Amino acid sequence: MTTPIEHIVFDIGSVLIHYDPEIPFKKLIPDDTERRWFFDNVCTSEWNFEQDRGRSWPDAEALLIDQYPEHTDLIRAFRRNWRDMVPYSYSGTVAIFEQFIDGGKDLTMLTNFSSDTFREAQEIYPFLKRPRGVTVSGDVKLIKPDAAIYELHTNSFDLKKEATFFIDDNPANIKAAKAHGWQAVLFTSPGQLARDIEQLRFK
Repeated sequence: MTTPIEHIVFDIGSVLIHYDPEIPFKKLIPDDTERRWFFDNVCTSEWNFEQDRGRSWPDAEALLIDQYPEHTDLIRAFRRNWRDMVPYSYSGTVAIFEQFIDGGKDLTMLTNFSSDTFREAQEIYPFLKRPRGVTVSGDVKLIKPDAAIYELHTNSFDLKKEATFFIDDNPANIKAAKAHGWQAVLFTSPGQLARDIEQLRFK
């Protein structure tokens, strides 16, 4: 029998808020083929990942502008238009999230996010200020699924590993959480999350 849950840890992107860099770039680069080339070769997901790891946006932009000077304006447009990439929250998941908090459950967040865009997200979506705390990858210079960030979060918030329940949309992050000793489920939809929660025991 599994240990009763005492701590709940939420991921943010694609769990609580929608993220899609294509949204502003559909206007900036209307041609689908050109836009795909730009994301595959210039502002790649791997490049953006390093901002989540703690690299500053000016450094990130300078790196690409040096390689692709002809795309300077589009490279700078990535950060400048970031707010348009997070256009809405998932109301069903937010309802679950806030029910936990309102019910007195211990809830924290563990997220891959650059430091400055996370603070911007908190201003856009005030519910992100409600949990007991958060570990932001860009702040701590560690990133999921690195084992060290799970250890840091556990220690920072004095969590009991076996009594911690983690929700994330990335299978690699779920695998790492389970290896760390947490209970965890892969997020696919608010409805499925609600069904997963029904199977848990809470202290």
